[in-house]
Amino acid sequence: MTQKQRKIAIIGAGPGGLAAAMLLSVKGFQVQVFEKQSYVGGRTSSFTKNGYTFDLGPTFMSMPHILEEVFEASGRKLSDYMTMKELDPMYSLSFDEMTVRASRDPEKMIKEIETHFPGNGESYHRFMNDTRKKLNALTPILQNNHASLFDYLRLRSLKALPQLELGKSLYDVLSKYFDDDRLKISFTFQSKYLGMSPWDCPGAFSILSFMEHEYGVYHPIGGLNQVTKSMAKVVKEHGGEIHTGVGVKKLLLDDHRAVTGLELDDGELVEADDVIMNADFAQGMSQLIDDDNRRKFKNVKLAKKKYSCSTFMIYAGINQPVDLDHHTILFSDDYKRNVEEISKTKLLSEDPSIYVQNASITDPTLAPKGKSALYILAPVPNNFSAIDWEKEKGPFKDLILSQVEKKTGIKDIKSKMEVEEVLTPLDWEQNKHVYKGATFNLAHNLGQMMYFRPHNKLAEIDRLWLVGGGTHPGSGLPTIFESARITANLLTKKYSKEEVKI
Repeated sequence: MTQKQRKIAIIGAGPGGLAAAMLLSVKGFQVQVFEKQSYVGGRTSSFTKNGYTFDLGPTFMSMPHILEEVFEASGRKLSDYMTMKELDPMYSLSFDEMTVRASRDPEKMIKEIETHFPGNGESYHRFMNDTRKKLNALTPILQNNHASLFDYLRLRSLKALPQLELGKSLYDVLSKYFDDDRLKISFTFQSKYLGMSPWDCPGAFSILSFMEHEYGVYHPIGGLNQVTKSMAKVVKEHGGEIHTGVGVKKLLLDDHRAVTGLELDDGELVEADDVIMNADFAQGMSQLIDDDNRRKFKNVKLAKKKYSCSTFMIYAGINQPVDLDHHTILFSDDYKRNVEEISKTKLLSEDPSIYVQNASITDPTLAPKGKSALYILAPVPNNFSAIDWEKEKGPFKDLILSQVEKKTGIKDIKSKMEVEEVLTPLDWEQNKHVYKGATFNLAHNLGQMMYFRPHNKLAEIDRLWLVGGGTHPGSGLPTIFESARITANLLTKKYSKEEVKI
């Protein structure tokens, strides 16, 4: 049997599912992608209203070389599909009256640090040099499958273990370099990409801020949604099929708990040799496979796992130009208290940290001429908090807008809003199919990393594979692309071996 005849069904047209579809379709697999929503991209999608275009979820693009490699492996050039613009400053970090504008230009960055935090410039050099070595040691772990604890006895893993800085939090690691809390936060807030607190996030993740400073932050013209739209084009060019507005009801299993295909929401049955699940991990497991057919991931066990925070979103079309950098983060006065409210006490903060994207200052395609498309995000507790979002939606929105006005100097935002869309954690769960509204998926504590994260090849159900933020190596676009490469490579090797035997 040739690979051309192998049928691969992929559940979900998010970045992980589409990357896997690209890598497998170019090798001759028959790929079908089934997406419940009417559009591709999952959280990495967009919507347009009255001439304003907003990315739904991710807005940061870092390490574009990984995406370039995925396109190259698919016989394509990324630059033929989208235009990337590097941002400088990468982002602005606002603490009370102080604003730090981060750059990947070492001279600019050291000058900025010395201006606000005299005496810490040389420590930036030390942080970058040390963390470069750390990333080099950790990269083989991030790029390889970890299906067995024996994988950690391999030389590459043993060499990397000291770099994991086990027992140290991300905040602890940055405390080795910087003496001001605000500067430490400037290099640890990236743990929010994992939905975690810097005081809880494992120290290994100092690589997150390093990767931004080493490789830069980019904006694809048209928004990050262009990434998944471009990937979908490549899949179709290689003969893959993408079915939008077609949800999957459940996986079909034989008597040996091996996947044989899918049942769609309309009752149609689809045969497949293998299935890749790109749905939100816990949501997919709990909805697509009967509880009796699961052992390790029964509903009661899924509920006991640790999950990321959620996000409260405001998408605002403003009828005038806005004088803000492309990315701005407005930190709460007591940042540690704020992250503890989000991750531990699960309370709705009275002083939330807020992220504002003003992408139209870089990309005029996103708003009508002379106007601005603002994307406003506040990290909040996930839905294990039992916050009544129907009740809190209006007051919390007003609080966020008032804080943005106060901290950015934008006056009377409400009166200038031509478009207003709000997405709460309840909306993430009910309308976007994200388990408990945890927008960054499973947390990345030590008990849920690497081997202890759901494996790319799910052991308890044969022929079921995972891609996305809920499997190894983790959440965030670059790591999601790596998950797709790992899974596609494992599938390719599986059938290459079988065909050699034939």
